[in-house]
Amino acid sequence: MIVSEPDRPTMLSSLFPLLYGAVFVALLWQAFRVMSKGFRAASGPLNDERANGDDDRTGRITVHPELLDQDGRLTDEDLLTVRFSNGDDSPDGPAGDSEPGTE
Repeated sequence: MIVSEPDRPTMLSSLFPLLYGAVFVALLWQAFRVMSKGFRAASGPLNDERANGDDDRTGRITVHPELLDQDGRLTDEDLLTVRFSNGDDSPDGPAGDSEPGTE
């Protein structure tokens, strides 16, 4: 019967701390890279061609396509609106019409 020596470290147990340290350093470096990108973005606008080019839509009015008729003009039709409530509205009218205690 062959018995291995208990005091002798195996190859896997000697590589584990090195592998653990390498993964730790790689993840730490990646975390600092991501955080530095976030700090740069928060400190001011990036020098990006899209931010300075013609694609910038800041201040322009955008109309939803369903509000346009066949000719591309705004429709004069009444719009259907829906109001969702949490169930405490009275059946007489919308909440807030009457004050509590004056029913």
